[in-house]
Amino acid sequence: MKKIVASLVLFFVATFSFVSCSGSRKAVSKEDIKIGLITLHDENSTYDKNFIDSMKKAVKELGLRDDQLEIKSGIEEDNSCYDEASRLAKKCNVIFADSFGHEDYLIQAAKENPSVLFAHATGTKAHTEKLDNFGNAFAAIYEGRYLAGIAAGMKLNELIEDGYITEDEAKVGYVGAFPYAEVKSGYTSFFLGVQSVCPTATMEVQFTNSWFNLSKEETVAQNLIRRGCVLISQHADSMGAPNACEAAGIPNVTYNGTTVASCPETYIVSSKIDWTPYFKYLINSAIAGTKIDYDWTGTIANGAVVLDPVGTNAASGTQEAIDQAKAKLEDGTLHVFDTSKFTVKGNHLTTYMADVDSDEKFTPDHEAISNGYFHESEMRSAPYFDIDIDGITNLGELRD
Repeated sequence: MKKIVASLVLFFVATFSFVSCSGSRKAVSKEDIKIGLITLHDENSTYDKNFIDSMKKAVKELGLRDDQLEIKSGIEEDNSCYDEASRLAKKCNVIFADSFGHEDYLIQAAKENPSVLFAHATGTKAHTEKLDNFGNAFAAIYEGRYLAGIAAGMKLNELIEDGYITEDEAKVGYVGAFPYAEVKSGYTSFFLGVQSVCPTATMEVQFTNSWFNLSKEETVAQNLIRRGCVLISQHADSMGAPNACEAAGIPNVTYNGTTVASCPETYIVSSKIDWTPYFKYLINSAIAGTKIDYDWTGTIANGAVVLDPVGTNAASGTQEAIDQAKAKLEDGTLHVFDTSKFTVKGNHLTTYMADVDSDEKFTPDHEAISNGYFHESEMRSAPYFDIDIDGITNLGELRD
């Protein structure tokens, strides 16, 4: 009899726990909503500043108070992220983290706090984890990078026409953080934009092995300039590369925000993700107690992919060229990764298995090419284009 009673107790406890953990989140009033934002660095990082600015803008546009948002900056991609997310979960209804390496720790906190909504930028696991209270988000920023590349290509054409360089000297330098798909997708789309208007252009890429390192980013930019690169762009989060360009008088295309004030002689244009539309969607979902998409992808159409105003150093006709290409991206007549526009070891690709359902071995699992183009960010929000195309030389990582 005691065994039967004990078994029944265990059954009811287990059932109650399951219902509690799998039940839907409750709605919360707009006046009581509390938001937690976790960032890898602080506002000195252009990447993190972009998230912070967008979240503050979303809070303001939704009519919330400043004290309804708590920002925790400088949270590393380690167990400190789990600790901070767990602490915030005690008082917040929705928590967002901004760096790729935060994801596993945020998922752990989400599993332990089912009544709190968690979301994460650049992550890959929400669509396979399938938690009711966790989602990934990113944007089709490759389209913005492509448009910025058009501005760079127009500048190269101007330098050629003015006799500063020859067609064969139209070499672009790119400061990369890591050789990850996110970075490769970005610099490849940028380069394809460059080549769409300046077909003789080539590009060299060097990596810092860091998302934010002022000294390394400046050094890599200087190295690329010494190697004959006449225009620089970057996927790195400090002012290192723009400052190096301003000092050397080399045109610069930035990411995550304009540098027109600090680099007035060299700034051309900047592409970025405006996270405001997603943050408003996320906060409203938390207020309503509803589920969010496992993968939310921002686009030009929903206002998440944007370009800052073209600088005065841009070539004549740049804005018009950008506007024409943007219209084609919006109506679907232009695809950034059109396989007829690039080759790999001299050949055009007709098939490519991408790593979409990420695992430890990065096993390719989805066909990404159909209808003549690579379908980036259509099977999950985070980029998975990791192809090394012809015309781009990988110089590897900067060595100390």
